[in-house]
Amino acid sequence: MNKFEFDTQVIPVSASVWRGELRQGWRIAEVPNGGYVLAIAARALRLALPHKDPLAVNAFYLAPTKLGPIDCHVDILRTGGSTSHATVKMVQDGDIKVQVTAAFTTLDSLRGENWSRSERPHFTPRDECPVGGDSKLEFRQNVDLRIAEGGGVFRGEAPDRRGEYSGWGQLADGSDPDVISLLMFADAFPPPAFSILGLVGWVPTVELTVQVRAHPAPGPLQMRLGSRYLTEGVIDEDGEIWDSSGALVAISRQTAKVRVPRG
Repeated sequence: MNKFEFDTQVIPVSASVWRGELRQGWRIAEVPNGGYVLAIAARALRLALPHKDPLAVNAFYLAPTKLGPIDCHVDILRTGGSTSHATVKMVQDGDIKVQVTAAFTTLDSLRGENWSRSERPHFTPRDECPVGGDSKLEFRQNVDLRIAEGGGVFRGEAPDRRGEYSGWGQLADGSDPDVISLLMFADAFPPPAFSILGLVGWVPTVELTVQVRAHPAPGPLQMRLGSRYLTEGVIDEDGEIWDSSGALVAISRQTAKVRVPRG
């Protein structure tokens, strides 16, 4: 069991409740990373459902979580031949902090047509990219991010206003990614709002959806996260993740609020 698996594990409390532990090493400031929290819900769903792989997972973040126990209340909506559906209420101190709706499947059984409007981009090789984002963040103890494009703002440069980052992601201990870790990596890059406005304010996630397409091959992940619209302080974030073999393994869509200090 690697560190990510240990820090996202859950234990049964009852027939429909699993308990996880939000641990140090995954926080952005004082709040555990939303993708890491979502991965704990996915561990509970994997134990509760006959299908073990996330296909589409959606989370609404109702209130910030904190370190310590968190209970995952699973409600199975339907189990079919190829897909199961369920919801998870993640509860801390008696309050629902995150509401998750998910479809799980068996990814290796998927068969069908393939099409892509654009080819996988080619980035600067990982070993030639600088460390991405704020290396002092606690989250960076566990996640190694390298930004190939768009990271100048973290090196004291003016924002490029492209609203996009591209680069590489890997667990800091060198462990290979799995389908559950893809949920965390979908929320791992810094907010694209920083490349528009600079390193100001706070960008809390309101909603995050991750679609998983395949089990990732061993090795670093190739990632891109970009925004198209910042409207009245609300920003969209679209992500794509490819594995070391070049296969598209996950896509994501996120809604966040950009809170810039005034005065």
